[in-house]
Amino acid sequence: MPTTPEMSMDMTTVGDPGLLDSLQHEVAVFARRAEQTRLGGVGQARNSMDRAAYLLLNRLDKEGPMGVKALASGMGIDSSTVTRQVAPLVDTGLVKRTSHPEDGRAVVLQLSPRGAARLAEVRSSRRLLMAELTEDWSPQEREQFCALLTRFNHGLSARTQGKHPES
Repeated sequence: MPTTPEMSMDMTTVGDPGLLDSLQHEVAVFARRAEQTRLGGVGQARNSMDRAAYLLLNRLDKEGPMGVKALASGMGIDSSTVTRQVAPLVDTGLVKRTSHPEDGRAVVLQLSPRGAARLAEVRSSRRLLMAELTEDWSPQEREQFCALLTRFNHGLSARTQGKHPES
């Protein structure tokens, strides 16, 4: 794996090593807990959904019907991964495959009414979970956490795409 200048920096030049150790540990714990719960919400009948399915359905909901290549590009993954992840969503009726309106040979993926309803259930359940987990936080703390987590995710995304987070 190639080494970038950032990777070869002495930890004392980029921050407090103890704090950075704590941060990386908490991120690892968060990732494990999120996967364990699948951030499925609250109550006996939690509306859990696998991460890949949630992200695919969410993108189709927000951006509308699109081809596999466009979906893969927008998510920063390859087309074969999207094809593999979409297959069970099509099989369960959450996503529909339709012909492209301008090129009947091309396939477009679209959120089905059943997929939209399922996504709404999961979002609602996750919203309740977020409210429960942050019920003793001030609105400012919630906003700050969301802003910092968004910034962190953008940095990770930029890094996986070979860009500097500020670019």
